[in-house]
Amino acid sequence: MRATIANDRANRVQPLLLAMMVAAALLLAPTGHAAAPGITGTTFNLDAKAAYVTQPDGASIYSWGYGCSPDTSPSGFAPAAMAGTCPDMQLPGPTLIVNEGATVTVTLTNGLPAAAGNTSMLFPGFDVTASGADAVDGLLTREAPTGKTVTYTFKASSVGTHSYYSGTQADLQIEMGLYGAIIVLPNLSSTVTTACSNSSNDQARAHDFGTGVEQDFRLAKAAYNHSATCYDREYLFQLSEIDPKIHRAAEEIADCTPETNGGKGCPTNMSSVMTEQYHPAYYLVNGRSMPDDMDPSYVTQYPHQPYNGNPHMHPGEMILLRIIGQGRWQHPLHEHGNHVRLLARDGNLLLAPATINGEAEPRLAGPLLFTTTSTPGQAMDGLFYWTGKGLNWDVFGHGYAGDASVCVPDANGYYTSNPAAQNYYEWCADHKKPLESKPFGSVGSGGPVTLPDPNIVANGAWYGGSPYLGGEATIRAVGSTPIPPSGTVANGPTDEAGFAFMWHSHNEREITTNNIFPGGMMMMMLVDPRAFLIDEAK
Repeated sequence: MRATIANDRANRVQPLLLAMMVAAALLLAPTGHAAAPGITGTTFNLDAKAAYVTQPDGASIYSWGYGCSPDTSPSGFAPAAMAGTCPDMQLPGPTLIVNEGATVTVTLTNGLPAAAGNTSMLFPGFDVTASGADAVDGLLTREAPTGKTVTYTFKASSVGTHSYYSGTQADLQIEMGLYGAIIVLPNLSSTVTTACSNSSNDQARAHDFGTGVEQDFRLAKAAYNHSATCYDREYLFQLSEIDPKIHRAAEEIADCTPETNGGKGCPTNMSSVMTEQYHPAYYLVNGRSMPDDMDPSYVTQYPHQPYNGNPHMHPGEMILLRIIGQGRWQHPLHEHGNHVRLLARDGNLLLAPATINGEAEPRLAGPLLFTTTSTPGQAMDGLFYWTGKGLNWDVFGHGYAGDASVCVPDANGYYTSNPAAQNYYEWCADHKKPLESKPFGSVGSGGPVTLPDPNIVANGAWYGGSPYLGGEATIRAVGSTPIPPSGTVANGPTDEAGFAFMWHSHNEREITTNNIFPGGMMMMMLVDPRAFLIDEAK
């Protein structure tokens, strides 16, 4: 699969991206990482409640969301290596992680304000039975009146990433935050398990560079029961938006009393809340806007927004992206650095109609996507990776005086024979090929670009003085003096010295927060050398 995903070469040489790689190449302050955190089990007790969520502009937005009942706890958190919490209201709702074939029971308690009326949950793609002594018939499913419960039962028959959301007055209740994700993990055959085990990436993860062995934060070894869906890391991105006008109108009704309403009676329902015209001001990744989405998951400053969005990887790792459109608009999420190979939509694996040349299983047939454009209610699974191929320069900066590094290409042209090497998965065609056409440092001339004076692009401790990837990047810094000055950077071989790629909506308005740039639906994808231990729990 790695050999079939085309590199996004035109994308990489955009001025903005190149500037980020040169001017912000070494990120020194470790940021919060992301996996696909959630709660596991077969029985889930959820509340629908109101609370306030925060935005980077200081706004506190009245919202609704699903959360865990305070008198019950989930059977566990996933990934196992990440400690988690499940508040009684969160945006988006708890990610439910279940195994293929399991019988899943979700009991929903309606804790919304009385004026909100009934509420419910839909689970598209599953055959659901709804029951409950206090449940009432709704337009799409059985609903829970205020203070009452309804129970939904279904078999987890469809593998992959799915959404769930309110089936009651959806134009208001989904907008207010009543949505979440379900991940169904596949039952893998021995053939797929073998294909996804003992890979060179697994060996590289197990190598101790002096900071410990890297933990495995995957939920499974493969996204589907297909040997071409093996992966090394995974991230879930739920894309949505908020129109604060709608939220304020709902809040005014929920908080209304005759005293605050000039002695008049208060509305008994939310039918007067106008959901059109629709003018969002906040654009969310997993319930947060940039830069909040780059803080760790489960941090206390976002008590009702526990999930972040901040992908992190080593060169050559196969990354599973789970993307759901949870709002009312389409969102063209653009992943700088490569295309995404689409695997599935709503759990439906995209396969060629028949095997070719007697192959044991059908080939993947999903397209390469420049942007993974979300459709409201639809979930996508895709594969992404970054190697440096196509950049036409040695991203590890090999070639300085005394450098004895090697790069022995495998059948695909990558250095994979030594998982303990710092330049593991280097594209060997560029080994010892310099970056600068007019170098200031120790590498030779002949590269594709002329670098600016490093004293101009240096920005304090956010720049390491080198456009190279790796723990030795600082000693390869261009310029006649150390950059930044005064010794503010001291990257050792195991410190973070990575590339930052912006992942963001290609709708320019959606990378703002209340019309202020930068913000909104934006995050940073970090590529670090193997020597840097990626800890998704931080």
